[in-house]
Amino acid sequence: MTCFQPVSTAAERVMATLVAGLEIEFGRGAGEALAHRFLEAEEVDFHWDARVQERWIGSYVGMDDDEIELDQARIVGRLDGRWFVAVMIVDGDGNAHGMMGKRRFGRRGDAFRAFADA
Repeated sequence: MTCFQPVSTAAERVMATLVAGLEIEFGRGAGEALAHRFLEAEEVDFHWDARVQERWIGSYVGMDDDEIELDQARIVGRLDGRWFVAVMIVDGDGNAHGMMGKRRFGRRGDAFRAFADA
């Protein structure tokens, strides 16, 4: 039997689990604040993992002479209860290396229109 679940749903569950675990360890109220600190510290990975759709934009030319070739990809997803569209820097193996910009949206339709228009 195969079970399909969008990554964004899993990302929401991860945030809820993270908050719950931090509240057990540090007390009620602290969990939410600490979870947002974790989210900020690992922003690139959380957003990349929460993507629902991605689209290749082009090659990324960095300031350094990187040994690996990087690309730019536009993604749309949902994280922490909000929709977002972001431009990510990724390698050929699908690993995120950075985020160049992000816009947040309250509604799914607004996010997908921004994703399509860009």
